[in-house]
Amino acid sequence: MDLTGMDKDEVVDQFARHERDTGSPEVQVALLTQRIQSLTEHLQAHRKDHHSRRGLLKMVGQRRRLLRYLRTEDIDRYRTLVSQLGLRA
Repeated sequence: MDLTGMDKDEVVDQFARHERDTGSPEVQVALLTQRIQSLTEHLQAHRKDHHSRRGLLKMVGQRRRLLRYLRTEDIDRYRTLVSQLGLRA
């Protein structure tokens, strides 16, 4: 259910703005998206897991806030990130 170290490194490498970048909004949104997808699959199999559902909703809210920040700061970076992740389809 959780991201392995190799998966996380691949996501960071793909969305990093520079070497050793782990805190930019793009990387954070990409990592949250991976965790959200993983947790969504878990919840489809375990429908009554309400604790995980709450965690999922918190992650979705955090991703929404990061995307809103990125949209206000740099619309071009926002658009490329959304298209790369396949969000807002």
